[in-house]
Amino acid sequence: MRIIKPSWLSHKGEQKDFEVYSCHVSPDGKRLATAGGDGHVRVWSTESIYNADDPSYAKPRQLCHMSHHLGTIHSVRFSPNGRYLASGADDKIICIYQLESGPPTIAPFGTNEPPPVENWKTSRRLIGHDNDVQDLAWSYDGSILVSVGLDSKVVIWSGHTFEKLKVLGNHQSHVKGITFDPASKFFATASDDRTIKIFRFTPPAPNATQHDMANNFQLETTINAPFKSSPLTTYFRRCSWSPDGNHIAAANAVNGPVSSVAIIERSRWDSEINLIGHEGPTEVCMFSPRLFHTKKPMENGAANGHSGGDQLVTVIASAGQDKTLTFWNTNTSRPVVILQDLAAKSISDLAWTPDGQILFASSLDGGIVAVKFETGELGWVANLEETDKALSKYGASRKAMGIAEDVDGLQLENHSKEGERRGAESRMGALMGDFHPLPKDAPPTTNGVKNNVATPSAPQTNGQADAQPEKDKPAEADESADKAAQRVNELKSRVTITKDGKKRVAPMLISSSGTGQSSLPQSQLVGASSSKAAQNDAPQTILDLSKPYDGLPEGGLAAMLLGNKRKAIAVEGEEDEEHQSKRAATGPRAIMRNGVDGVEPATLEPPKHGLIPTPEYLRPAILNPSIALSQVRLAVPKVRSHILRPLERGILLEESNLEEATKVPENIILEAKNPSIIRDPAHITATERGTLLWQDYLPRAIILVTGSRRFWAAACEDGSLYTWTPAGRRLINAMVLESQPVILECRDWWLLCITAVGMCHVWNINTLSSPHPPVSLAPVLEIAINSLQIHGAMPGPGVTSAHLNSNGHIVITLTNGDGYYYSPTMYSWQRLSESWWAVGSQYWNSNDSSVGALQSTAVGAVSSKDGQNEGATVSAGIIPFLERHTTNEFLLKGRAYTLQRLIKTLLSRDGFETFESSVSIAHLENRIAGALQLGSKEEFRLYLFMYAKRIGAEGHRGKVEELLNSLVGGVLQDKKGEGDKGGKGWNSKDEEICGWDRKELLKGVVMILGKFRELQRLTVQYARVLDLTLEDDMAGEAMIEG
Repeated sequence: MRIIKPSWLSHKGEQKDFEVYSCHVSPDGKRLATAGGDGHVRVWSTESIYNADDPSYAKPRQLCHMSHHLGTIHSVRFSPNGRYLASGADDKIICIYQLESGPPTIAPFGTNEPPPVENWKTSRRLIGHDNDVQDLAWSYDGSILVSVGLDSKVVIWSGHTFEKLKVLGNHQSHVKGITFDPASKFFATASDDRTIKIFRFTPPAPNATQHDMANNFQLETTINAPFKSSPLTTYFRRCSWSPDGNHIAAANAVNGPVSSVAIIERSRWDSEINLIGHEGPTEVCMFSPRLFHTKKPMENGAANGHSGGDQLVTVIASAGQDKTLTFWNTNTSRPVVILQDLAAKSISDLAWTPDGQILFASSLDGGIVAVKFETGELGWVANLEETDKALSKYGASRKAMGIAEDVDGLQLENHSKEGERRGAESRMGALMGDFHPLPKDAPPTTNGVKNNVATPSAPQTNGQADAQPEKDKPAEADESADKAAQRVNELKSRVTITKDGKKRVAPMLISSSGTGQSSLPQSQLVGASSSKAAQNDAPQTILDLSKPYDGLPEGGLAAMLLGNKRKAIAVEGEEDEEHQSKRAATGPRAIMRNGVDGVEPATLEPPKHGLIPTPEYLRPAILNPSIALSQVRLAVPKVRSHILRPLERGILLEESNLEEATKVPENIILEAKNPSIIRDPAHITATERGTLLWQDYLPRAIILVTGSRRFWAAACEDGSLYTWTPAGRRLINAMVLESQPVILECRDWWLLCITAVGMCHVWNINTLSSPHPPVSLAPVLEIAINSLQIHGAMPGPGVTSAHLNSNGHIVITLTNGDGYYYSPTMYSWQRLSESWWAVGSQYWNSNDSSVGALQSTAVGAVSSKDGQNEGATVSAGIIPFLERHTTNEFLLKGRAYTLQRLIKTLLSRDGFETFESSVSIAHLENRIAGALQLGSKEEFRLYLFMYAKRIGAEGHRGKVEELLNSLVGGVLQDKKGEGDKGGKGWNSKDEEICGWDRKELLKGVVMILGKFRELQRLTVQYARVLDLTLEDDMAGEAMIEG
């Protein structure tokens, strides 16, 4: 061992040497950077230090010096790639220096500094602290730089763009130390609040922004046991992480009354080991970056990276206010080397060379010392493969990913990703024009070419199938591959002509949308199931925002947000021709209509004949004047001369008249005729194919009629309600209501009537009962904050529609876009849809696209018990209907642009970084709760899986654990067993929830969460219970296909 202390290696001043607060060695070991009280960062040649006693050595000693700070510099650190050098000072600034290739600038006139040899330029000045910057550290992959200071803040900067990614304010006092996990999973900070806090992080992408890091850098744990009475007199608390990732060495710890260095074990985060020997508080400890063999390895063993049977140890150096430098290793309980009185004042920083054999120490007396060990004194340096092997168990080789806890976790992850692979292949095939469903037993493809072999186990190399007995199959494969290649070439070589006559090759877009790799909502490229085309009750295509749909202004949503300049439909043969004449800026505007492919000129149409004439209004309904004093008042329909209601909706088309409509088979028309004289009775008839089925007379004028295959109903002007069987027999005595009916609807056996004073009545005609007493619409109409007077300052919303679901629940839509339903068990209105979700949630308008998304994941499509594939009909459900209504009302009112601007402004403010993510998750939770209350089976399953995927991607461990426990029915049960009776929904102990087997839903959720490695400790437990990971590949594929 040699101790080297050159006299010239210091920060010299006029009166005395300045204190040296920090030192660091570059990754190549050729440079030593030091920072001192003179405000200078100096870069020295380590070779000149090693040859300090050689008088013949004539190479430069100081390579460069920078003085861009206004005060004392406390920390200096090289980036892992050696490209940058960071320094932090008490001027609250962090300077980033970059080594440039050009010639260095000449030293300023009048200074005694030697001319610079290297050209280090200040490339960034980072402002983010409110007080002194005490310490800096780069992550091992260089993706982030973390600074800590006396303002109690931990600031995280991008290692590429140096943008401020996040500020952590978890500490309650000065933060004086920072160290990174070599596996790039955690970092630890030490503070004067007598704690060390461990933060978990995922290395961000080079182009990451502050918004992307909203859910990154989460506090893992806080360690305070070794520091309960540690002194607050130390300048630093520089801690260090061992090269194998197992331990953290924490300075300024105490063991009773004695100062010590605490060794904190990874995962358990406890400190059972203490290094005792220092007489004063320690300020810094530093692990050697290499592992050491305790015995000299054999030559061949060393060459091959084998340890030769002995154990690997780590070496740590510690120093502090007792001016003593001590070296320890994990093999002995006593120090290996003790260097007492190495400096006249406290030792401030330690830095190892990359080979782990030389240590540099800086002290507050201005001295810088190098301690050089000979081979074997500390041990024999192990190969880097040994360090990588030690770190591999913590997932260091996998970037931005957690690690699999065990083999079961890996098998679960493979099962989970299998369905996404199949979905991606089928979508790419459809993009290329040769879409074929992937067979169940198809082997994995190699290099993107499908394998057309007879047996699933046949090998394949470089995308070429082995020779087959059938001669035509390889030929077909080659032919399809050639066609695909030809299509790609055509796309790549598509030439367009610009306005100035120049030719250019149009770029081919290769979209990653819908490949199943993103955790956020995506629209699908193609439909996942061909059986969708046969469904008429649900939207069959994904909502294309470039095309119009009902409820939007001309040009659709894109026109509303971006303007109405949509390109007209291109006519064949005009692609390469330039339009010579353009429409004049002034003059009449052509009448355009929204077509399927865009805006097209409106065509003249002859007037239609045979339409049913508009109903003639006889008079307003007779009302009691006292209704004007009612808290809720709805508009009453006028008395019409006749009212038509077909049994089958949609049969009475615009082009048909009454005679044509009655000729449609199995269609019955209910017609009510009111007399022009008030005293005459009203006449009601039911006809089929022009034949009278039955007729009846009522003493009062009829306002509304409705009907189903179970019964007919009519509401009269005096508030009475009549019902008939399909054959015309009166079912119930006339039901008398408190005011005139406004809305009359039915579904199956259920009948709904809303009156003019806002009372909702629901009856079950089959059981002659009502599920709940009449309920008022006042809460839904926001009577608490709005006035329902027409001429009021803030008029309240109006009712646009009222429906019943199959369970008899009332569903209401309002003019402000909100959608409600009434819970008969809780006696309360519950809001299912509102404009808040439209502007804040990322899942708005995701009902249709999510069906295909889930069918291409590991969960698989829903299949019926008889084996026939039932297409997902989620878009026909109540929740998607209400959300589409919200979109229409919201956009038609013209509020979208204003609210979107407000939300965009809100997202840029401090404290709202997680706003969009939180609202999106809350939107999914709102959907799940609504589907559970309504009993919407398909929607509940879809939204549950969307929710599981999002909270898994966000890493909400608490919500994931609660969801999994809820699916097995045990999250809210009383430990004493008292809560087992009467629970419903999530709290019930039934084997089914919302019509689904709990185990099937749990299996789907576990398959979705299986690929999130940070959650596998949870999901693998449930996978084992469900025997998911023990299935063979064929069973797993069958489950995925199912």
